[in-house]
Amino acid sequence: MCKTCFCIVVVSDSVYEGIREDVSGRLAQELLIEKGYSVRRHYVVPNSYREIHRVLLEAVRECDVVVVVGGTGVSPRDISVDVVKELSWRHIPGYGELFRLLTYQREGYKSVYTRAEAYIVGDSIVYTTPGSPKAVEQALEIIVNTVDHLVEELHRYKGIHREPKSG
Repeated sequence: MCKTCFCIVVVSDSVYEGIREDVSGRLAQELLIEKGYSVRRHYVVPNSYREIHRVLLEAVRECDVVVVVGGTGVSPRDISVDVVKELSWRHIPGYGELFRLLTYQREGYKSVYTRAEAYIVGDSIVYTTPGSPKAVEQALEIIVNTVDHLVEELHRYKGIHREPKSG
């Protein structure tokens, strides 16, 4: 595993089939690199339980942090959060709450429809975000301002607890 390295998993039938361009996945990668993080892998998978499950298991073995883009809505095809939740051993509620609050401040009540969440799967933090570029920007703003401390704490089995740096 590299030091605080990221994997990006884009869940979209239309991107997977080549019908639409991967705007949001590329944006996530650019924003992370701009902030000095390493992006080790960038996957694109369809809205398929089997494919999301397979890629997530691979990604958490390779990266400290996985950002899942897409599949967070309420449609029966939106299963990203469900697959991540099933694989996880801990939920991190603050990320989803803050994401919905910021979305509410920007776009109103439609914020209740998003299932943006954060979980721990294996030894990795897995974030889910809606697939729109605006949502990806908002998610990455939250993530880059909190992830270093979360990764440090996740890997700290012994030692002194340090307060996070304010961002």
